[in-house]
Amino acid sequence: MDAWKPAAEEPADLVEEVRDLALFIRRETVRLIGIAKSGHFTSVFSCAELLAALYSGVLRVSEDPAWPDRDRLILSKGHCAVGLYPVLANLGYFPHEWLDTYTRVGSPLGDHPDMRRVPGTDFSSGSLGHGLSIGAGMALGNRMAGRDDSRVWVLTGDQELNEGQIWEAAQAASHYRLGNLVAVVDRNQMGLDGTTEEVMSVEPIAGRFESFGWEVTELDGHDARGVLSAFAAVGSEPEGRPKCVIANTRKGRGVPYMDLSRTWHLGYLEPADAEKTLSLIERV
Repeated sequence: MDAWKPAAEEPADLVEEVRDLALFIRRETVRLIGIAKSGHFTSVFSCAELLAALYSGVLRVSEDPAWPDRDRLILSKGHCAVGLYPVLANLGYFPHEWLDTYTRVGSPLGDHPDMRRVPGTDFSSGSLGHGLSIGAGMALGNRMAGRDDSRVWVLTGDQELNEGQIWEAAQAASHYRLGNLVAVVDRNQMGLDGTTEEVMSVEPIAGRFESFGWEVTELDGHDARGVLSAFAAVGSEPEGRPKCVIANTRKGRGVPYMDLSRTWHLGYLEPADAEKTLSLIERV
């Protein structure tokens, strides 16, 4: 497997920051879904460490969410936006009060992100499978604009890899040598209808991306230190091989009864159950 070399071991305080932020993401997800009365707990819980690492010094962002030279993050698995919104509010991109309106009539914060209404989001997602194509286009646009240090990160689910558009994008990214494009696959083992390998096998993920000319690395997506080191090692090359990080995760990780559960793709917790769940959430 072709892979780039991980960065040197990260400082302990930065690793702790990732763990703390991932815990915050899980807890806020429970709170906000309580407002919506329905939501994707488990899809957020599988990628909490991935989001936390990206926003702990990996992404090139500034206090201005529209900074032209920023890194872009495409939530191809847009139903995990509920876990991203609290992070963006903490960055000062919009008032914290917006969080309390999540999915209510007139709120800018929907189940999927709307880039026209939510500062800090770069893609309005809906049906899965489009994100890598959008990311490839953005990466090519950045190169044409001379933004050589700006990377485009695309967070996809594993079941989403069944979409043919993903592989058209993978082929195009390799052809155009988009070394500034990074696909992060949340390999959480499950989709709406059951395990990925039962519904429609996606393996070998690494081999498939490699066959399209990508550099690939594979890691434990809940290991804060490993994720942080691998992400920090990703550079931005105006021309080079696109990169894929396969993060092996567990759908629902952090809440024992949701962990790899077939019944918790979408759900709601009554207030008393939400309180019990908050007390169960583990600091992975």
